[in-house]
Amino acid sequence: MGRLAKIHEPYEINVKNEWCKGCGICVGFCSRNVLAMNADGKAYAQHPEKCVGCNKCEIYCPDFAISLGGLTDGADRKDKVISR
Repeated sequence: MGRLAKIHEPYEINVKNEWCKGCGICVGFCSRNVLAMNADGKAYAQHPEKCVGCNKCEIYCPDFAISLGGLTDGADRKDKVISR
């Protein structure tokens, strides 16, 4: 049996500035240092290319200010891995 190929497609990280209160929880949970705080004290994607789509920022944001686009559906991930 062959090995499954590891895929990594870019994720779109959307931060709604008007909803972000600048608590920094998302930055603290991001193990890849994708997110940072800007001069206005709001979260932004400083290194979106490092995102692995773990969704921790989206899950732990108390204001629902963050959403991820791209491969967020587990079925899509499975289909893409199997097809390789």
